[in-house]
Amino acid sequence: MTGGNSSMKILIAEDDLTSRTVLTEMLIKHGYEVTATVNGAEAWLAMQQPDAPLIAILDWMMPEIDGLEVCRRVRALKSDQPPHIIILTARGEKADIIAGLVAGADDYLAKPFDPGELRARLDVGRRLIEMQAKLLDARNELAKQAMHDPLTGILNRRAITEVLSSELFRQQRHHTGLALGLCDIDIFKQSNDTLGHLMGDEVLCGFVRLLEGSLRPYDYLGRFGGDEFVVLATDIKDKDVFLFYERLRAGVADNQIPTTAGNVSITISIGVKIWSENETVDKLFMAADAALYKAKSQGRNCVCLAD
Repeated sequence: MTGGNSSMKILIAEDDLTSRTVLTEMLIKHGYEVTATVNGAEAWLAMQQPDAPLIAILDWMMPEIDGLEVCRRVRALKSDQPPHIIILTARGEKADIIAGLVAGADDYLAKPFDPGELRARLDVGRRLIEMQAKLLDARNELAKQAMHDPLTGILNRRAITEVLSSELFRQQRHHTGLALGLCDIDIFKQSNDTLGHLMGDEVLCGFVRLLEGSLRPYDYLGRFGGDEFVVLATDIKDKDVFLFYERLRAGVADNQIPTTAGNVSITISIGVKIWSENETVDKLFMAADAALYKAKSQGRNCVCLAD
């Protein structure tokens, strides 16, 4: 077994002291971090912890809770990465093997076990766990890509709209205050044509970083499309809304964005709609968009609140 086991935790549930000691020493020798328990109740408690081992060797016959019942309970837990469970027992009849597998065991090893065979079966379990972890990472990455803008890394249109829907539901119950701001970079198309699209991308990313530095931990930022962005302010009093978005506008106007071609100055226009009872996602966006149009018609680089 390789040194790759050094970070792999393994649980042993064995009530016989001699067997438990021998098994523990063997696994430690081969690089595993061992949690040794003396009965099924201890094993069940250990397997419920957030950092529970991803491999478990459970003796079938144990005091308090037997290995098969521990196995059933562990399988009932909701987990993105369930553990690899090996049932260890002197019962070797085919019916017993089937019972163990039906209870949720991944593997079965009869006593007295051969150390080489156990190590080989643990290798199989480790490979399955590592494969499972890679699949989980890939799934999470795909989920992230589906909800985030590939250029700026912030929430995309679909995601920010879903967040707004959730916040509206929360507002109906708690009325903690909510405002939707649509931000548009002034004359960005003209700048994009002058600087080039690659430089335009740098400006967009730099702009996002500027905004992120001014937001509170419970606010949301998303890209609605092109050079239009959404800032969702939560838990905010109506009287503070204008100052909040004005601070964002000023922060952009007062800071240059570094690019590979030098520093670039931009301004933004913001249309804002403060949530009121029973307003829908569509109504909020329509009102904020109308306020944004008003901000641009008033000369840009300003904040306008919807009526």
